[in-house]
Amino acid sequence: MKKISFILNGKTAHAEVEDNEVLLRTLRERFDMKSVKEGCGLGECGTCTVLIDNEPHYSCLTLASKVNGRDVKTVEHLGNAGLLHPLQEAFISSGAVQCGYCTPGMLLSAYSLLMKNGDPDDNEIKEAISGNLCRCTGYIQIVEAIRNAAGICKHQS
Repeated sequence: MKKISFILNGKTAHAEVEDNEVLLRTLRERFDMKSVKEGCGLGECGTCTVLIDNEPHYSCLTLASKVNGRDVKTVEHLGNAGLLHPLQEAFISSGAVQCGYCTPGMLLSAYSLLMKNGDPDDNEIKEAISGNLCRCTGYIQIVEAIRNAAGICKHQS
């Protein structure tokens, strides 16, 4: 077992984790972050995407011990039912949310992009979400939502 300490959605978090424990399990089972979902468990679908130091990472492949001293964000960082983030609002208004399984990973990948580039073109958006698979929308509404949220998100963290 290893003791780790990291920032989780803006607050200090502590855990004792197994040497082989992946971040996905730590976040879901120890911190009740249910937005972090397991899809394939192989790092191919992006469903488990979280941000580590504002960069997208597959939590199913990341050892929990590797986030010691780092900043981790889940979709709960963005907003909640009472106060949605502009990116979440754009996903809703553009119809980019269907079954919702891919949505947290898509949102975090888009958020990471928009923090770096407040005015991405469609190719940059597609590249940023290329690690996230969606079976429902065909990506058109997702790209539209990210484009609509561009500029607004750059100044929010």
